[in-house]
Amino acid sequence: MTCELILGGARSGKSRHAEQIALASGLAVTVIATAEAGDDEMSERIRRHRADRPAGWRTVEEPLALADALRREAAAERCLIVDCLTLWLTNLLAGAELLPPAASADALPRFRSERDDLLAVLPQLPGRVLLVANEVGLGLVPETPLGRLFRDEAGRLNQAVAACVPRVSFVAAGLPLVLKG
Repeated sequence: MTCELILGGARSGKSRHAEQIALASGLAVTVIATAEAGDDEMSERIRRHRADRPAGWRTVEEPLALADALRREAAAERCLIVDCLTLWLTNLLAGAELLPPAASADALPRFRSERDDLLAVLPQLPGRVLLVANEVGLGLVPETPLGRLFRDEAGRLNQAVAACVPRVSFVAAGLPLVLKG
């Protein structure tokens, strides 16, 4: 298994970088999309992403059960692109606004089980897996408790995934910088 975490800020080129790696692999490509079209702007983003992908690539939409989708789709002759872990995290944090102040997202049973399942399955997957995620810890401290919880959990998730994959890169201005591997 070759697994890579591709980090970057908004519009940094991280998805394009993942797509270039997948195309160069020569393998059949499946994109596991985690976004949900909650409004017109997100619907348009999803439409653009689909239109930009090569016609032969499959897309599997999975906003929550990511580890199950990876188990189902991973194969020695396939390259998977997960786009993206940050939107998946957003989906899993539904209900977090009801947590008491200073509570961890671990208090959300679905979040904890899905995160732990993902971290357990990553080292076992056959084929090539490219995980795209936003690096959200480089900006301002969010004003709201929910914003700070999201930023903190995104950072923790990125660290945990980076620890269990052999390659990590950071993309800025469309240029990848290898951090690990």
